[in-house]
Amino acid sequence: MTQKITAPRLREEQLEAETDVYVESRAEIADRLIEQAEWTGFDADRASFDRVIFRQMTISESALRETEFTDVLFDRCDFSNVNFADIFLNRVEFRDCRLIGSDFGGGRMQHVVFADCIADYANFRLVKFKSVRFEDCSLIGSDYYAASVQHFQWERCKLDQANLSEVKLSGTDLSSSTFDSLTVNPEDLAGCRISSSQASVFVGLLGLIVD
Repeated sequence: MTQKITAPRLREEQLEAETDVYVESRAEIADRLIEQAEWTGFDADRASFDRVIFRQMTISESALRETEFTDVLFDRCDFSNVNFADIFLNRVEFRDCRLIGSDFGGGRMQHVVFADCIADYANFRLVKFKSVRFEDCSLIGSDYYAASVQHFQWERCKLDQANLSEVKLSGTDLSSSTFDSLTVNPEDLAGCRISSSQASVFVGLLGLIVD
């Protein structure tokens, strides 16, 4: 069952379009459409973005630690290997973004959708997820160690080699996603929905032998 998630509260026609926005620590940026910009080699902590659309943007070799994003859309952006540690996301959507190796560790996310994204090897360790959905995403080798999940779903995602250790999976649904192996604690699987075709993976995790 798809969880109800509140979309970003945005009206694009009310936003001021820019291609060159300077960001520094504790910067406050609001009501902007930032399009086809490239940010390289910057380090900005505790900035805030409200009612912003990032479109076809690239951030590389950079850090946005402890930054807050509220009512934000990321559309066709490349944020691979960016440090977003301890981030706060509220009513945020990622569409068709590259997030390979990005670090969201220790962050908080509520009412967030990742759609058609590539986030292989991304770090979601210790993230607090509430009303979050990943749909049609590649999450190969992603790390959710000890994340907290509430009203959380993976839909049609590639989860092979993902680390779900110490994640209480009750109420989640893995049945539409694909994987050949996962790292997960057997005791954390109670209440998790899987498909019959996935059963063999979990039989192996439990150390069972099927004749």
